[in-house]
Amino acid sequence: MNMLEDTLTVTTPASVPGQADHSLDVLTPGLLGLIGAGAGFSVATLYYNQPLLGVLGTSLGISDQALGWMPTLTQLGYALGILFLAPLGDRYDRRTVIIAKAAGLIGALTLVATAHTLGQLLFGSLLVGLTATIAQDFVPAVATLAPEQSRGRMVGTVMTGLLLGILLSRVVSGFLAARFGWRWTFAGAAFSITIILAAVWKYLPRFRPTTTLGYGSLLATLKDLWRRHQPLRKATLAQGLLAIGFSAFWSTLAMLLHAAPFHLGSAAAGSYGLAGAAGAVVAPMAGRVADRKGTQWVASAGATLTLLAFMPMLAFPWLTPHARLWLLGISAVGFDLGVQSSLIAHQTLIYGLEPDARSRLNAVLFVGMFLGMAIGSALATNLYQHWGWQGVIILAVGSSLLSLVIRRH
Repeated sequence: MNMLEDTLTVTTPASVPGQADHSLDVLTPGLLGLIGAGAGFSVATLYYNQPLLGVLGTSLGISDQALGWMPTLTQLGYALGILFLAPLGDRYDRRTVIIAKAAGLIGALTLVATAHTLGQLLFGSLLVGLTATIAQDFVPAVATLAPEQSRGRMVGTVMTGLLLGILLSRVVSGFLAARFGWRWTFAGAAFSITIILAAVWKYLPRFRPTTTLGYGSLLATLKDLWRRHQPLRKATLAQGLLAIGFSAFWSTLAMLLHAAPFHLGSAAAGSYGLAGAAGAVVAPMAGRVADRKGTQWVASAGATLTLLAFMPMLAFPWLTPHARLWLLGISAVGFDLGVQSSLIAHQTLIYGLEPDARSRLNAVLFVGMFLGMAIGSALATNLYQHWGWQGVIILAVGSSLLSLVIRRH
């Protein structure tokens, strides 16, 4: 390790008990921006496929039902990656973990970009999900570096980057596919992760591990954390249910817009990500409110807003096509605000439970969330085939209502 790396090695209260927190000396605005950008560009790779399902089906001659497995396997891979890979951030230098995953993600995206069969496409999508969990190494990194009194605000700032990645990914994906073809979307994604990898290599500090447990024992502690912390269980279940509706909407929106009476392409489907990007704007605000009024209040308010945003779409059959398009955009703003506000509150809550286990606590929360995403994608694809858009919205309303019930009890 050279002198610069020694200087940047993170000192946390966990590694040196009783020593003051010097995180502000390390967490400069530039480093905070890098962490936010890393989270955003990496998590974006999970969602580039959603506006492209109609285009992919035409290009490769694959049915909508078969292609529905693409977002499902991506989300499932992400849940598995969080479960089996994210806890490594507590055991090893988090910088090394991020670099290794970034290299794997570049390879997975390249595999998808060059796919010519459904099998290659689905296998590449699963690998993208597994390695895109790099995003969940960036978020605990800022929680470690941030001082306790402003942790919610700084986590919220990084989550702005992550949420912009989630929502604007659809815009970028639709735009690139409409002009250059869908393969260039994934090739461009691989290039963006290459840039992040280079910046992480140069600027991200090293992190001292907070545990010496072996890999098997490390995974076993996830079950112990789940048993010990009732707030963790409640947050995971509530966020997972919100994720079902969120994923159901975005996984089937391209199919809805591609079909009659709209007949719109990938660019139109992706453009709805601009409406949803409003959720990223509120992320730092949600963190600040959680610091002042408490995480429970913000999480409940987020679940309520999500439910209220989905409910008007139940009136879809009685609206004109023009009115439906407007309602889709308005509802996307509302439920994205709700889901992301709730997520910020839940993250701020669990990071305070056990500071030495932040990567593992984060893993439990996001396993629940992305299992919800995978379930939402799988159920929505089948519901859309048999019941149309109305079936998708009934699923979203029902899961949001259950989340609110769990949140308030």
